[in-house]
Formats: sequence, structure tokens, C-alpha cells
Amino acid sequence: MHWEQLLSLKRQGDKNKRLRKEQDETRLVFEVDFDRIIFSAAFRSLQDKTQVIPLSKTDFVHTRLTHSLEVSVVGRSIGRLVGKKILEKYPYLQEIHGYQANDFGAIVAAASLAHDIGNPPFGHSGEKAIGEYFKIGKGACFQKQLSPKEWQDLIDFEGNANGFSVLSTSREGIEGGIRLAYATLGAFMKYPKESLPKKPTKQISDKKYGYFQQDKLFFQEVATDLGLIQKSDANEVHYHRHPLAFLVEAADDICYTIIDFEDGINLGLVSEDYALEYLIKLVKDRIDTPKFNQLTSKEDRISYLRAVAIGTLIEDVVAIFIENEEAILKGEFHHALTDKSKYQAQMKDIINLSVQNIYQSREVIEKEIVGYEILQTLLDKFITAVNNQYEGTLSNYDQLILKMLPEKFQQEKETLYGRLLHICHYVSLLTDGNALELFEMINGRKKV
Repeated sequence: MHWEQLLSLKRQGDKNKRLRKEQDETRLVFEVDFDRIIFSAAFRSLQDKTQVIPLSKTDFVHTRLTHSLEVSVVGRSIGRLVGKKILEKYPYLQEIHGYQANDFGAIVAAASLAHDIGNPPFGHSGEKAIGEYFKIGKGACFQKQLSPKEWQDLIDFEGNANGFSVLSTSREGIEGGIRLAYATLGAFMKYPKESLPKKPTKQISDKKYGYFQQDKLFFQEVATDLGLIQKSDANEVHYHRHPLAFLVEAADDICYTIIDFEDGINLGLVSEDYALEYLIKLVKDRIDTPKFNQLTSKEDRISYLRAVAIGTLIEDVVAIFIENEEAILKGEFHHALTDKSKYQAQMKDIINLSVQNIYQSREVIEKEIVGYEILQTLLDKFITAVNNQYEGTLSNYDQLILKMLPEKFQQEKETLYGRLLHICHYVSLLTDGNALELFEMINGRKKV
């Protein structure tokens, strides 16, 4: 892979080539990408979507929106530091093409901002709830009518693939969805493969899948334009990652490791003594002891350690990326950057404690159970209605259900796969609160 191709400024539908050296420095394409994501309805909905604690009204607990903003800030720092090193190594990128270190930061920041944009309500249990509706729930009856890959898209419903669809799917009057630069879409695509074959290798980019069958052609267009390396034979659409996707992944890994842990501490799910012990192990070489000893509140002490820990991990992943940059460009590096970190053991200890005390806490489990019931009920009601509409057997109740769909989701789909995925997409874009309110209304529990 080659950096000048990987940093493509092209957008879906462009007729002419965009050149970096001709860009308006006050409205750079990659910075416009960031703005477009910020102002999108899908991004705004993240303000009421679970990061750790579903349906939490506690003011200091992160939502998907605050998490995404923080990942973006960390990603921008990582991208700029990497960009500086890349331009020193390949000066022609700046001298001939006009790229700047901040371009790398802007691409990674925008992709990081969007990294959770396709995640359903109620956290990762929301993905499982949608998948299990088809795999073992009422939706299992559709399997024989779909291709194996279409079926796999549904039973393994994936937030990353849904996010690619949010960012790129055209609808009437709007070509290319949010219309991001291909470089930003490439950095977003952590798993550049289709749903089958499932986990064909142990490589990090094969852990999940990155696009639905309906988005396959555009995915291929983006990958080809960026010069991504195809992994397997022509019968499978399966590529090595865009190098900057490693940086997006690292920014996310850093934030959820450290900041989810901080949420657990503030909620009282992790004791301060434990927190101090685990975080100090991570930052012991960088801590300003006199400054730390002056902090009198738990919140200030944890906040200080969190900031130092994130700074430490940023420097580390930048060094790992630059050390392996040539292997990454050849498609020969197959690990998350944090898996190669000298702080891997400390991060693993923090994650294990978070799993035990936060992710598997009774509060989280109880609300995830509620989320399962909500999402599977909504899927069943809307899928039944759209299929009855297509088959001409619409009941009065179905008509009422369909009127609950927003205008942009009112269009009919000709294929069963299209209809099923369309409703999954609608349900996935609901906030936790919207989904709960709609569920209570459908079940007659909402006062009218």
C-alpha cells in the first residue's frame, strides 16, 4: 500500500480528482468529514446510548457520544504524532502532494468520532439481541429464503458494518449518505471483510466483519481506490486494513480501558484503593508525586492518573506503529497496537477488573435483560408489518405500527433481505430511551 493513495480525498460521486495541494486550508476535506459526522442525526443519537451502564441517568457515566468524542481526541493526537513521523520518512508526501501532519490527525479523529455510530441501543448486548432474534428467535423462519451471507449479516448483526452503512448508504435525494472522504472511510473500516467466512484467521482484522451484503459494491470501490491489499481469492471480498484503522482501534482501546474503569470507580463498583493500585502500575514512571499528593478528592486523583495513563499509552502506540509501519503497508502486521504494548499486562489487569466489577455487575445485567426484550419485541412488530405490507396482507394494526416509522424509513424494499436489514437499521438507530418509550407504547404501558 502507498500513503499517497491511502490518503485519498475522493468522495462518493466525485467526477474530478481532489488533490491535497489544491485544498483550501480553512476547509480541509478531512476536517469537513468531522463536521459532517458531528451534525448527523445518527451521531446525535449517541447521547442517549449506552457505553457501560444501560439507561443510566448518572451524570458522570459516559454515553456512546461522550466516549466517541474522547476517542476522537485521543485519535487526533495519535494521528498527528504518526503523521509527523511519516512525513519525516517520506518527505515527498508533503513536498509534492502537500500533505501535512495534521491531515493524519484529522482523518483519525473523524473515523474515531464515527467508530460507534452504528451501534444499537443497550451496548454490545443490543447487537446480540438483534442477532439472536434471527438465530434462535421468531426471525429464524426467514433463513431458508436468504443466501448464507445475507443470513450471516443478520444472525451476527455487527455495529461496525451498520456504521459503514450509516456513513455511506444513499437514499432518495442524498447520494452516498454522509459522503466522507475515502481515506476517512478506510480508517473507519477496522474489519474489511464480509460476514462469511466467519473468523477465517486469527488476524485482528478478521475478528468481526465490516459491511453488509447490500453495501458490498461500494465497499469494494473504496478499498480499490485506497489501494488496500486483497487477502484472498477473488470470490471473497476481504482486504488487509487501511494503516490508519490501527490508530482508530488503538484510540478506542485506550479510552475504553481507562475511562470505563474510571466510570466504575465513580459508580462505586471499583474501590479507590484498587483503582490507585492498578493505575499507578501503569504510570509509575511518569507520575508527578508531589502534584499527586496535593490532590484531596478521589475524583481529582483518578482524573490525574487517567490523564497520565492516556498520555503514556498514546506515546507507546505511536512508537509501535512507526516501528511496524513497513510491515503494516505490506499487510504483514496482524495485531492490535495495544497487544504489542509494553503496558499490555497492566491494561489486561484493568480490563479483567472492569469485566468482573463493571460489565458483569448486577445493574448492567438487569438492564441488558430489559434491552433484549425491548429490541426483540420492536423487531418482531415492525418486521411483521413491513412484510405484510409487501405481501398485501396488511392489518389495521400493521398500518398503525408502520406509521410509527420516521419518514426516511417509510420506503418499501423489494427483497426480504432488504426489508429485514432495513428494520434492523431503524431499530439500531434508536436511542436507549426512544426504544424503551416505543416498547412501552406498543405494549400499552404508556399513558396517552
